[in-house]
Amino acid sequence: MLLAALLGAARRGTAVQAAYMPISATKFVSVIATEPDASPVTIAAYALRSEPVTNAEFLAFVTTQPQWRRDHAPAVFAESRYLAQWQAADRLGTNALPDQPVTQVSWFAAQAFCESEHARLPTWLEWERAAAASSTVADARNDPAWRQQTLDWYAHPSGAALAVIGAAPNLFGVRDLHGLIWEWTDDFNALMITADSRDQDDPDRLKFCGAGALNLRDRDNYALLMRIAMLSSLQAADTTTNLGFRCARSLTEKTP
Repeated sequence: MLLAALLGAARRGTAVQAAYMPISATKFVSVIATEPDASPVTIAAYALRSEPVTNAEFLAFVTTQPQWRRDHAPAVFAESRYLAQWQAADRLGTNALPDQPVTQVSWFAAQAFCESEHARLPTWLEWERAAAASSTVADARNDPAWRQQTLDWYAHPSGAALAVIGAAPNLFGVRDLHGLIWEWTDDFNALMITADSRDQDDPDRLKFCGAGALNLRDRDNYALLMRIAMLSSLQAADTTTNLGFRCARSLTEKTP
């Protein structure tokens, strides 16, 4: 009931006007597919926010929705590190520049922000589909140069200050899906999967961070497997210094 009240208040708030880029319906084989000959799944048409949510945008959100300030948000929806990099509950400071993506936000807070834009968090498949595009093709996952570019980020120390948003957009007009932050998805807690039903009765196996990535199909796509491993280790109230989000909207379009 408390979460419903908080989300309801967010819907009544003033929405930030952001660009949502349309992405057409398609059939797509996800890295989550566990069988080598997995059939494509249908992804309905949707629109994805062109950029991650920034500190400035999230500050505007908590200003109009003070129940999501770090000094007001219930602990069950945001742990103690929630927005801890901000100078104050209503002030960014030098460690949180306006054009940097907001991080240290819980899944609950991200969901509430998206509700304020009459949107939602993207599913993993929607995020993966958009993130598979290069600047010229819709699915560049088999391109060695594209893979290397996405992997380069993982070679850098994670403690460095975040860059501001502004990488070149991909074919869909969406930027910074790689190389800047990790991102929440709506179904992050459904990513712990295994292809072998015999493993389902082994609770110890699933205690390890990233256990869901053990049996995934495309083991060469290390960047995406790392994201799945990280997301599957989280609880909805958790926050990290490099985890942010963007929002999505469903579109009406005939599926292929």
